[in-house]
Amino acid sequence: MIDLKGKRALVTGGSRGIGAAIALALAEHGADVALTFQNSTDRARAVVASIEAHGRRGIAIQADSADPTAIRRAVDEAAKELGGLDILVNNAAIALYGAIADIKVEDIDALLAVNVRGTILSTQAALPYLGAGGRVITIGSAGADRIVGATGTVYFMTKSALQSFTRGLAQELGPRDITANLIQPGSTDTEMNPADGEYSEFQRNLIPLGRYGAPSDIATAVTFLASPAARQVTGVTLNVDGGLNT
Repeated sequence: MIDLKGKRALVTGGSRGIGAAIALALAEHGADVALTFQNSTDRARAVVASIEAHGRRGIAIQADSADPTAIRRAVDEAAKELGGLDILVNNAAIALYGAIADIKVEDIDALLAVNVRGTILSTQAALPYLGAGGRVITIGSAGADRIVGATGTVYFMTKSALQSFTRGLAQELGPRDITANLIQPGSTDTEMNPADGEYSEFQRNLIPLGRYGAPSDIATAVTFLASPAARQVTGVTLNVDGGLNT
């Protein structure tokens, strides 16, 4: 049984989709949870209400994951309101597509700012609060290993960067008894990539299990990695992709 009672977690980008599922799963297993959001105020409040319905404390913090000052403020606020921090889930990300010949500089900068720099900076801000047994869990993409589609090169490049970041972080934080792991979802039924979307059948045909994942599939993996049961797991990339990368 996964028991996170007494743990305090921050989930970046936690107002919808995979992030919301992660926040709720952590609360269901006993953690108090802060989440960041950028624009989805009503959804963030709804997630907090669901967290509180589980008898846990929930906090929503508005923050732009491309803004270094906002990132640090959000982490500091989460730690202050929760009385500390034990688990950081780097989930906030954006997806922009374009062929290399055409992709705009501002889109490249936006992808790097949120998906790579934002992950580094939120981790950096959280480290002073994490003690022994702390967890850093980052959400990447199975596309880091298998690029599907001709216009995702830069986006998937940012996801590949999270692999080396996680391995290096595991080395750096191991002596402090803090683990760092990466989860790579495959096609997952969210607003960004609905299971009945225009390209869903193409994606489904690439997956040995023949189906999209659900946000709860990713959330289940997060709760395991956040728990004491995973104390000996660090520096790992876990594919939750229905076999896409087999």
